Amino acid sequence: MFINCKGHLIDLSSPKIMGILNITPDSFYDGGKYTSDKALLNQVEKMLNEGVTFIDVGAYSSRPNAQHITEDEELVRSTKSIELILSNFPEALLSVDTFRSKVAAQAILSGACMINDISGGSLDTNMFKTVAKNKVPYILMHMLGTPQNMQDNPQYKNIILDIRKYFSKKIAELRTLGVSDIILDVGFGFGKTMTHNYTLLKNLNLFNCFDLPLLAGLSRKSMLYNVLKTTPEKTLNATTIVNTIALQNGASILRVHDVKEAQETIQIFKQLQN
Repeated sequence: MFINCKGHLIDLSSPKIMGILNITPDSFYDGGKYTSDKALLNQVEKMLNEGVTFIDVGAYSSRPNAQHITEDEELVRSTKSIELILSNFPEALLSVDTFRSKVAAQAILSGACMINDISGGSLDTNMFKTVAKNKVPYILMHMLGTPQNMQDNPQYKNIILDIRKYFSKKIAELRTLGVSDIILDVGFGFGKTMTHNYTLLKNLNLFNCFDLPLLAGLSRKSMLYNVLKTTPEKTLNATTIVNTIALQNGASILRVHDVKEAQETIQIFKQLQN
C-alpha cells in the first residue's frame, strides 16, 4: 500500500507517523507553542530526528468551540510556516490541515504534499477538485457539523454503518475526479460522544473494507483525559495505549504530538507481528 508524496513513494504497509504542528494560538494541547520561527523550526527538527514521516501543519484550530478565523488569516499563517520549514528542511514531507480549497492550493504551491481535511470536502465544495488537480494524497476525515457545533449532542443510527456509508459516497466522488491516494480518518472527537469514540476504536478494523490506509488521530484527546479525570498534558501514557489498539486494528498512520513515543510503539508492535 503506497502513496505518492512529491515523487516519494511511501510504503504504508509498515505504520508511519504524522507529527502534529499547530501554528495556532488556541489549539487544545500545544496552542501558542510554535508561533515564533525558532520554536517552530526546533520542533520540526526534533520530529524529523525522532523518525516522523509526515508533518501536519495546522493554521486553523479545530478543537470543539474553537475560534473561527478568516481564510486570509489561515492562508498567511500556513503559507509562511510551510515556506519557512521547507527552506530549512527541504526533505520534510508536509501535510496541510485545512478544509479550505484556497488554503490547500496555496499550501501545495508553497511545497506541501498532502491535504488533511477535517470536513471531508463538506465545508468547501471546491476541495475535491483542488486535490484532483494537484494530484496530492488526501486525508478524508469524518466530522459531524463544524468545529464550533460538532459536540452539540451528536447522534447516529449506527456509527459504524453511518461512517462507512459516508466514506463510500466520498470515495466514489474522489475516484470520479481521478484522486488516487486517499487515506481515511474516522475523526475521533469530531462530532462523537465518549461512547462513539470507543466504539470506533474497538471496531476500527471494520473500515479496512475499503482497502485504503487508515489514519488514527487519538493523541492526548478528551476521550482520554476525561476518562482519567486529568489534563491533555498528562495523557501521554493513555495515548500510547490507544495508539497500540489502533495499530492492532489496522491503522497505517498515527497522528501524534509525541513522535518518539509513537515510534517506540510502532517498533514494539512490529516486533509482536514478527
